[in-house]
Amino acid sequence: MASNDIDDVDSAILHALQEDARNMSSGDIAERAGTSGSTVRKRIQRLEDRSVIKGYRAEIDYQASGYPLRMLLFCTAPIPERGAIIDDILAIDGVVSVQELVTGEKNLLVTVIGENDDDVTPVAQELLDLGLTVADEVLVRSHKTTPFGGFKGDESSTTE
Repeated sequence: MASNDIDDVDSAILHALQEDARNMSSGDIAERAGTSGSTVRKRIQRLEDRSVIKGYRAEIDYQASGYPLRMLLFCTAPIPERGAIIDDILAIDGVVSVQELVTGEKNLLVTVIGENDDDVTPVAQELLDLGLTVADEVLVRSHKTTPFGGFKGDESSTTE
C-alpha cells in the first residue's frame, strides 16, 4: 500500500474515531470494519505514525464552560509570512484555532473564545501588533461538526 493510500479499513477506523474516539474500542471498530481488533490496533498505530491521526482532543462546549463569545477574525498577512506566523497567533491568550486561507485577501481565519468583548479586543490588538490587518469580525452563534462522510467507506469490507 502506498504511504498515502487510505483503504476501506483505514476509512472505517478514521470515521469511528471521529465519531467518538474516547468510547470506541478496537473491538467496536473491528466489528464495523469487518476485521480483527489486532488489525485495528496496528492500523491506528500506522495512521498515527504517518500523522494521518494527529491526536485526540476533547471537544469543548465553550459556551457551557463559561465562554459564550466565539469570534472569527478574518485577517490579512503578507503572503510570504502567513504560514510562519501561525504559531505566534496560537500563542495569544484566547485564540483556539488559526486556519491558513489560500485565496483572497483575507488569508488567515483566527477563532477567539472569551467571556465578553473585553476578552476579544486585546486579541485583535495583538494581531495588529504582529503586523496583521483585521479585515472582518464575525460573531458565531453556534458551531457543530460531524465526522467526514468520505471515511465511512464500505463497512462490510474485510481487509487485513
